[in-house]
Amino acid sequence: MVLSIKDLVVNENRGVPAVKNLSLDVRAGEIVGIAGIDGNGQSELIQAITGLRKVESGSIELKGDSIVGLHPRQITELSVGHVPEDRHRDGLILEMMISENIALQTYYKEPHSKNGILNYSNITSYAKKLMEEFDVRAASEFVPAAALSGGNQQKAIIAREIDRDPDLLIVSQPTRGLDVGAIEYIHKRLIEERDNGKAVLVVSFELDEILNVSDRIAVIHDGKIQGIVSPETTNKQELGVLMAGGNLGKEKSDV
Repeated sequence: MVLSIKDLVVNENRGVPAVKNLSLDVRAGEIVGIAGIDGNGQSELIQAITGLRKVESGSIELKGDSIVGLHPRQITELSVGHVPEDRHRDGLILEMMISENIALQTYYKEPHSKNGILNYSNITSYAKKLMEEFDVRAASEFVPAAALSGGNQQKAIIAREIDRDPDLLIVSQPTRGLDVGAIEYIHKRLIEERDNGKAVLVVSFELDEILNVSDRIAVIHDGKIQGIVSPETTNKQELGVLMAGGNLGKEKSDV
């Protein structure tokens, strides 16, 4: 088991529980999609897993070891990739060059830096390689991230996270506001990660997306997992019932 969450409680900004005794597992070689209406604890759950929000109680284990209370960088160093839900607010520093943004997770390590001095030549060549590999289209690697289209910004973030070869890849709203071509490309990369034996956790408000990429779908309602279903045996109507707090019966929601 790559990610194991048990009885997790996480508060939102007002101190009220947003995640309520939630339990969820993600195994190697699978994509677990989290479906739900916005505001039902998805953001707080992901922030807790990635060290961005305090855990009130419960456990989060990565490959058997607790990560509760660790700094976000410590969690990242334990082989976790994170594509945040808001690429402008949390995923990029828009004023900085796209090459600098692509190196945000690795700039402090050799060969990108030594003794605290950045090696810009290495950072530039590294970014150029990833931009080619992940089809990030820009006039050059020196333009600010703000100059890229939404799809290319998102591909740059995904390139940065996937290139580190994480055991667990967490992706929130992977294709929000993107065109069809970018959506298809990102879905393909997520499925490739799964096929390479990685554990992938996807949060999306788009039910078509959840149904298309997930091996299992966990529906969240009011901070709890309302049911876990297979995309092969469910549909949007059943997901809607769970998202509204209803039940499908034991045999339908215990995958």
